[in-house]
Amino acid sequence: MKKIGPWLSAMRLRTLPLSVSGIILGTSFAYYNGKFSWWVLVLAILTTISLQILSNLANDYGDGVKGTDNEDRVGPQRAIQSGVISPEEMLEAIKFNIVIIIILTISLIWAAFGPTNFLFLLLFVALGGLSVYAALYYTMGDSPYGYKALGDVFVFIFFGLISTIGSYVLYMHKVDHLVLMPAVALGLLSVGVLNLNNMRDIESDEKVGKVTFAVKLGLKRSKTYHYALILGAMLITLMFSLFYFVEPYNFLFLIAFVPLGLHLSKIRKAKKAKDFDSQLKVLALSTFLFSLLLGIGYILY
Repeated sequence: MKKIGPWLSAMRLRTLPLSVSGIILGTSFAYYNGKFSWWVLVLAILTTISLQILSNLANDYGDGVKGTDNEDRVGPQRAIQSGVISPEEMLEAIKFNIVIIIILTISLIWAAFGPTNFLFLLLFVALGGLSVYAALYYTMGDSPYGYKALGDVFVFIFFGLISTIGSYVLYMHKVDHLVLMPAVALGLLSVGVLNLNNMRDIESDEKVGKVTFAVKLGLKRSKTYHYALILGAMLITLMFSLFYFVEPYNFLFLIAFVPLGLHLSKIRKAKKAKDFDSQLKVLALSTFLFSLLLGIGYILY
C-alpha cells in the first residue's frame, strides 16, 4: 500500500488528458459523418491511456538508469531517481503493462473491424507494435531516439496523425481528408508540450549528453520554434474551420485560443526552468480543451 502513491506518480496521470485528445477528435468527426460505437470509444481510450502510461514508466526507467534524472533536473521527481521504486520493479511493471496493451489492442481491433477488413486488421496490429516501440525506446535501450533530437518527429506522428486519423478509421473504415488538418494541428500542439518540457530541461540534458531538439536549437531559438508550433496549430485550425464550415458551433475551439495566447505570453517572459515547468500543465490542458471544443463543434449540428 505504501507504494501506491509512488506508482501513481510514476504513471504521471496529468499527461493522460493530452494522450486522448486525438481519440476525441477522431471520434467526433466519425460521429459527424454518421458512425459511432461506445465499445470502440472506450477501448480506444483505454488502449491510448495504457500506451501513455507505458511511455511514462519507460521514460522513468530509461532516464533513471542512464543517470539523466539527477539533482539538476527541475520538475516532479521521478520514481527511480528518488529510489522509492527500483529499476527491476519498474521493468516488471513495464512488461505487465505491455501485456495489458496487447489485450486491449486486440480487443479494440476486433471491436472495430471484426473478422472482416483483413488489411485494416494487419495495419492496426502493426500500428500497435510501432506504438509500443515508440513508447519504450524514447529513452530506453542503447540508442534511444529521444537522445537524438527525434522525439518531436515521433510525437507529431503518434500524438497527432496516428491518434486522430487512426481513431477516425476505427469507425469509418477509410481515411478521409476531413481529419487531416485537425490531426496536424493537434500534432503541432503535442510537439509544443514536448518542446516545453525540453526547454525546461535544456541545461540538465546538455550536461548528461541528452540531445533534444531544444538542446540543438538553444533556448532562444527553441522559444521561436515554440511560437511557430502553437501559432501554426492555431492558423491551421482557423483555415480548417473556414474550409469545412457548417455552422457557428464549428468555431467553439476559439475559446481554447485564450489560454493558448496567455501561454505564449508567459513563454516570452520565461527565463528559468521553473518558468517553463509551470506552463506544462497549462499547455497540456489547453490542448485537451482545444480538441474537446473542436470535436463538440462538429457534433452539435
